[in-house]
Amino acid sequence: MPSSTVSRVLKREGLGRLGRIGLEPARRFEVSRPGEVVHIDTKKLGRIQNGAGHRVTGTRRHDAKRVVDAAGRERRTIGWEAVHVAIDGFTRLAYAEVLPDEKASTTVGFLARMRAFYKRHGIEIQRIHSDNGAAYKSTAFALALRLAGLRHTRSRAYRPQTNGKAERFIRTLQNGWAYGAIYGSSMERTAALEGWLVYYNHQRPHAALNGRPPACRVPAGPGT
Repeated sequence: MPSSTVSRVLKREGLGRLGRIGLEPARRFEVSRPGEVVHIDTKKLGRIQNGAGHRVTGTRRHDAKRVVDAAGRERRTIGWEAVHVAIDGFTRLAYAEVLPDEKASTTVGFLARMRAFYKRHGIEIQRIHSDNGAAYKSTAFALALRLAGLRHTRSRAYRPQTNGKAERFIRTLQNGWAYGAIYGSSMERTAALEGWLVYYNHQRPHAALNGRPPACRVPAGPGT
C-alpha cells in the first residue's frame, strides 16, 4: 500500500501526528514562582432546564431545540453556556466563571476579573497561556493583554497537551462540580461553583503538591 494512502487514512482517523497517539512527548511548562504562567481555557456546558439533564436521568428531553451538527447528525439542545477557567502553573490556585459564551469581549472581561482574583492572593501574573481559540487570537484580547503588560503564549497546533494544566483542571471541575451533583437549573449549578472552588483551592489534596491544597503555596491574601 502506498505511503500516501496510509497517511490519508491516518489523518482521516485523527492520527496524522505522533503527538495525538502519545508517541511524541509533550513539552510542559516548568515554573518556579506564582504568576509566572497562568493557564486559561473554556468548556461548553449544556444548560439545565426543568431538572437534571441526561447525564443524571439517563433520558433526553423532548422539548429541546433540534440542531444539526457539522457531521449531519441531529441533536437536541436548550443551548449552551461556557465555563472560563484559569489555573496558576506554580500554586495550582484556580479561578472560574460561568459566562454566556466564548466571545472575545466576554473573554476580555473574564481576564480582568481573573487578574483581580490573583492579585488579591498576592500573585502578579506575568504570562498567560491559552489554546488557539478564536477569542484568544482576537485583536481585543491581544490589546487587553498589552494594556495589562502580560505576555501571551499559545499551545502548539493540534497539541492540547501543551495546555495540560487547564485541560486537567477542567476534567476535575466537570467531575467534582458540573456533574458531581444533581441541579434543578443552570442557575443552581452556577451558584454552587464558588463553594466548589473554595474546596478545590483550600481543602482538596493535589497530587502535584504532595497531597496539599493549592492554598499552601499562595504567598498572601484572603480566601476566594
